Amino acid sequence: MSSWRLWHRPLVVFSLAMVVLAVVSGVGLVVDDRRLVGSPIWFKPFKFSVSFVAYGLSLAWALSLLPTSRSRRAGWWAGAVVAVASVVEMVIITGQVVRGKRSHFNYETPFDATLYNVMAVTVVILWLGTLAIAVLLLRTRLADRASAWAIRSGIVLALAGAAVGFLMTRPAPGQQRGVTDVVGAHSVGVPDGGPSMPLTGWSTTGGDLRIPHFFGMHALQLLPLVVMGLTLLAPRVARLRAERVRLRLLLVASATYAAVFALVTWQALRGQPLIHPDGATLTATGLIFVGAAGGTYGALRTTGPARAATGRPRTAVDTSRPSRPSKYSNFSKVSETSDASDAKEPLA
Repeated sequence: MSSWRLWHRPLVVFSLAMVVLAVVSGVGLVVDDRRLVGSPIWFKPFKFSVSFVAYGLSLAWALSLLPTSRSRRAGWWAGAVVAVASVVEMVIITGQVVRGKRSHFNYETPFDATLYNVMAVTVVILWLGTLAIAVLLLRTRLADRASAWAIRSGIVLALAGAAVGFLMTRPAPGQQRGVTDVVGAHSVGVPDGGPSMPLTGWSTTGGDLRIPHFFGMHALQLLPLVVMGLTLLAPRVARLRAERVRLRLLLVASATYAAVFALVTWQALRGQPLIHPDGATLTATGLIFVGAAGGTYGALRTTGPARAATGRPRTAVDTSRPSRPSKYSNFSKVSETSDASDAKEPLA
């Protein structure tokens, strides 16, 4: 476990600020009845602030795992860039809420367009800062390989999820740069602001790019939680005591997560609501489920409990002829005793 002192302070401070903004936005949801693009006006800063709390703390923790002073110094600067860019973005989003204006895709006035363009630049900077952190983490060797690959897979998927946001900046049908007040949309096949799911606000009548955007970005939290769960179960489940078994299960989870991310991206781009999948989507979902189940079974069948617990193969003892006493007889007795105790372990 990393020391709290090594956690990235700018990202931690930013995350705490987002906790405060989440509380303020929650109050706004209660006392401010204004609506914007079909949802309560304070809903966007509330969602963004809650998401940034998880994202910022995850990056801060990951940066604390960097092993050398040189990598930590590079990670500090990359994390500071992410924190500053995120602050600028949230200031613009919240400021536009106070003004009663939409923050994203807004070209209604030159001032609104300037704010949106500044926010677009900060998103690119945030993505590049996260990319730099990803490179540092991909080059870092951790003692526990399952944890290492959880972090690596998580941040790569987070980058992919963040990149989905760039697809939202494309002009939707009927929009034209320099002509319409709004250029860009998160909905596909339907206008923004239509019927939506509770809590998430995702469209129920068309595709919604916010789904893969959200799902990808939060792999950085969910995959390390998978490793944490496997580690907690290891004392009770013999097969999970071997590091390589936990690693293979983590790789199966990462591959499954990536497949689901690709599926919801494909579904959104086809203009299909998440809750109304067609036959092709259901077939792909079934294949992913079968692959995940088969991968999990294969990972657990890799080694038996005794081998998982000791981390070495069990060897047969040749009893066809008595062994000759030698100066290594004491060592042999210890080995035979160990093998005998291993042999008593139940086979699953």
